[in-house]
Amino acid sequence: MDFFWGWINAIIPVLIVPYYSVIGGWVIKYLLEYVKGNSSSLAQDGYFSEFISNGFSTEICFIIFCLITLIIIYAGVRNGIERVSKFMMPILIVLSLIISIYSVTRPGAMEGVKYFLVPNPKNFSWMSVVAAMGQMFYSLSIAMGILITFGSYMKKDISIEDSTRNVEVFDTAIAIMAGLMIIPAVFAFSGGNPDTLQAGPALMFITIPKVFENMGLGTAIGILFFLLVLFAALTSSIALTESAVSTFEDEIGWSRKKSTVLVGVIMIVLGSLSSLGYGPLAFVKIIGMQFLDFFDFLTNSVMMPIAALMTSLW
Repeated sequence: MDFFWGWINAIIPVLIVPYYSVIGGWVIKYLLEYVKGNSSSLAQDGYFSEFISNGFSTEICFIIFCLITLIIIYAGVRNGIERVSKFMMPILIVLSLIISIYSVTRPGAMEGVKYFLVPNPKNFSWMSVVAAMGQMFYSLSIAMGILITFGSYMKKDISIEDSTRNVEVFDTAIAIMAGLMIIPAVFAFSGGNPDTLQAGPALMFITIPKVFENMGLGTAIGILFFLLVLFAALTSSIALTESAVSTFEDEIGWSRKKSTVLVGVIMIVLGSLSSLGYGPLAFVKIIGMQFLDFFDFLTNSVMMPIAALMTSLW
């Protein structure tokens, strides 16, 4: 059974990173459009749904995101992952601070800050608890094999307690800044209407472009915001992919090149289902869900909680 639960933890990132890379491709598309000065087009009703239903555009952006991830993984831990992380993480923190400060200083933004930081019992529900637990699994990389993988790369003189504390502090700080980047800006745009805080991709790819379009320096902030999201998405996809690649290296004895190629093929095949699932393959549904939604439900709501629980108890 130890073998079984171990492989469940290894399979989870293999299933997550394909559809995660699809969303990463969407981020690349929006970043490029902001760079080209097409912020007004991104803010139009129906732009996002039209984009994701266009199989060719979504597939190209998805493949670009996959290639960036795989090239970094192929370069190895020191020359690829470590070097890129040292470059991206400080920039991610700086961009978060800049956008957070800009967001909370907009007229009417303080109502959003209160909504975000002041507890309201009326908003509490068991579904919100479940949603928070699901976010916790993603945010802390629980039940994906990522912590074990990167823990194995640590030097023996590094304190696990100190590293754990650092993860807790930085994860919480970044989460708070993410909330300050988005919620106050949405409140300022909507006049304090919390109903505009849609969940899921709609918030990032529909509401946020509308918010930026109605803000001063909207194009510049849009570029910074989606660059930040791209860096965040890449660091996550790199961690997920490295976990999968290291499994094939350690358990089967394959080289990094061979393991990376195999994981890359899996990413492209499974990810293409999610990428095309809102377009040419929209007619195909699994238990009433599109491919991306199904893979998200399978890993986030089923496999990860079970794997985490059984790994702890077994």
